[in-house]
Amino acid sequence: MSMAPDKATEDHWASLKEAGTYSGLRFLFFLNRVFGRRVYSLVIYPVALYFVIFNKKSRRASQQYLQLHWSKNPEVLNKKPNIFNSVIHFKYFAEAILDKGLAWSSDIQEENFVISDTSLIDELMADKRGQLIIGSHFGNLEYCRGFMQRYKDKVINILVYDKHSANFVGVMQTINPDSRVNVFQVDEFDVATILLLKQKIDVGEWVFIAGDRIPLAGVEHTVDVVFMDKKAKLPIGPYLLAKALACPVKLMFGYRHPKYHDKKVYFDVVKFSENLSFTRKNRSVVIQSYAQQFISAIENHCLNAPYQWFNFYDFWADETSSASIIASKGEKV
Repeated sequence: MSMAPDKATEDHWASLKEAGTYSGLRFLFFLNRVFGRRVYSLVIYPVALYFVIFNKKSRRASQQYLQLHWSKNPEVLNKKPNIFNSVIHFKYFAEAILDKGLAWSSDIQEENFVISDTSLIDELMADKRGQLIIGSHFGNLEYCRGFMQRYKDKVINILVYDKHSANFVGVMQTINPDSRVNVFQVDEFDVATILLLKQKIDVGEWVFIAGDRIPLAGVEHTVDVVFMDKKAKLPIGPYLLAKALACPVKLMFGYRHPKYHDKKVYFDVVKFSENLSFTRKNRSVVIQSYAQQFISAIENHCLNAPYQWFNFYDFWADETSSASIIASKGEKV
């Protein structure tokens, strides 16, 4: 039997190496603190160029996404994207890494944000119930978490699938040890994990989970959606978890919007479900519908802010249908 990894394994996002070490992240924050944002933004251009030249997988993923974006909404990028557009794409990613740290280490000032619907935010903050927040790797979910930290009575629980994300959050917690944030690295949601999360929801805590990364368990735990007019796969875990937790579900987006010259963070909350439910018979159709709503919400933001998409792997790699697979599975997440 061949021991070489198959293409699906090679293309999985979890196979990508960690983008920043502890010392590297510390250096980025030091650079910004000493020299300011303008110098930082200039310095990271050659870093972005280096990644475009030497990281073939990420460069290819960037080009694939930008080409699809241009085909869908050509007036935003103005012309067919080339390698220079990928350099800009990586540059924005480097900016987002710094923003992640600033979101944790600095007081989040309301004037730094453009809020899509302030009444919805007020309503959300007044709600004492626990919430499941589904985020993504579009924009900067840390800004959402940081924004929530303005409300000190909100305890946030972050679910991550891989050690890289857990390591990053660990670095951030050393920068701001007072943050009311708990991190759980999970490969799958077993009964004990779900019961623990349910206890947290029942006392009014929030649970954050990303909804745009295929789980390590593989494509049998995914459903087909359409993103940028091309079939892709999303995990079913967030929706099975939502059903198990029986709590309100929201989508959150935080990103630097080009309309505001990237100086303001656009913050949006979407009411997703008050009580997501389905039966064994209709769960395939219901989950696919929710997953499509989720990716469509991302696409709506993405079309106006093309360089905020930070999934640097082949997001559309495997187009084999999975809807029929999950229909035959049990209720285990």
